[in-house]
Amino acid sequence: MRPSKLLLPLLTLIISAGALGACGSSKAGSPSAAAVSGTSITIKNFAFSPASLSVSPGARLTVHNEDAATHTVTSVSNAFNTGNVAPGATVTFTAPTTPGTYAYICMIHQFMHGTLVVT
Repeated sequence: MRPSKLLLPLLTLIISAGALGACGSSKAGSPSAAAVSGTSITIKNFAFSPASLSVSPGARLTVHNEDAATHTVTSVSNAFNTGNVAPGATVTFTAPTTPGTYAYICMIHQFMHGTLVVT
């Protein structure tokens, strides 16, 4: 087969593979990003992990700060607030008992944000 006849099937395969790979992707923070179930939040590199966490009403949550800076986990609706979490410290708090989606931030570094989904 001549090289030009090989090129079209190869390009078709590459484009198809790229399109299939894009179908399963989801950016964090986008409406289609699923909440992770669990009971802990890690603060590392000035970010909350996971960015979205799904819990049962009234669940006990653990927050561990792996940064060298103090942070907070504070609901923007005042539903919960850990207060200051020192570097290397671990604190616990209780999730709201009312189902819903609760956005939270670090009051010290307000560019840090996450979501607690109570189901």
